[in-house]
Amino acid sequence: MKHMKKTLAVIIAALVLLLALSACGEIQQEEAVSSSGPEEVEEVTLQVFAAASMTETLDAIIAQYEEENPGVTIVPTYDSSGTLKTQIQEGAECDLFISAAQKQMNQLDAAKTEEQGNEEGLDFVLSDTRVDLLENKVVLAVPDDNPADIQSFQDLATDKLTLLCIGNEDVPVGAYSEEILNALEILDALKAANKITYGTNVKEVTTQVKEGTVDAGIIYATDAYSAELTVVDDSGSDYCSPVIYPAAVMKGTANEEAAKAFLDYLQSAAAMKIFREVGFTAP
Repeated sequence: MKHMKKTLAVIIAALVLLLALSACGEIQQEEAVSSSGPEEVEEVTLQVFAAASMTETLDAIIAQYEEENPGVTIVPTYDSSGTLKTQIQEGAECDLFISAAQKQMNQLDAAKTEEQGNEEGLDFVLSDTRVDLLENKVVLAVPDDNPADIQSFQDLATDKLTLLCIGNEDVPVGAYSEEILNALEILDALKAANKITYGTNVKEVTTQVKEGTVDAGIIYATDAYSAELTVVDDSGSDYCSPVIYPAAVMKGTANEEAAKAFLDYLQSAAAMKIFREVGFTAP
């Protein structure tokens, strides 16, 4: 009996020692975790060049993305796609490019031939990342109260019009505008009558319409929405080719994976919800 009591005492003592050692190990582990501090987040800054017509929507998406991805800072540059293309070609730091037309992206993409627009043999695009991100519409917008009573593209050929604002021909909105006016067979007549004034990008055209310095302007549906302008006509497919926004990561990027991740996010349901609110659609 005494032997059994002694054995039981030994077992109890061993269990107490084991529990004590286990508790000590847990404390040491907690101290090690505590001393190591919070996990460091890798900092990355992305330079995103985007068509001016994306300003409001992309700003909202960037704010949302940065909140969800600590350590990522996105610096957007907005301008006409032609100006942005030239800046990239001249060596500007750019991780991701979003153009308002295929032309400017094609000019930078070695996967495109001379006949497809890459006349200079430029090689700036990571071609396997290139996607058709968005589609927009080209519309005819007028100032508040529509003083000239412009109701359609056809009205641009009448005495109602004194001055129309469109983009320069080397920017996408200008190229689309001239395509529409040529389809209506009125471009040359409007130029001859000095009834056209120009903006260097779609935001400049939008501003002139908003301020009422012109009778009407040809802009994107999304810009008309953001500026709260009245739209009186939609070009549709009869007068204008599809307005597609391609996007791609640039070859010179030092942040390829981060740029790809943001491009993926731009195609997500969360981002597309913001794009759709102003009139963009998926191609």
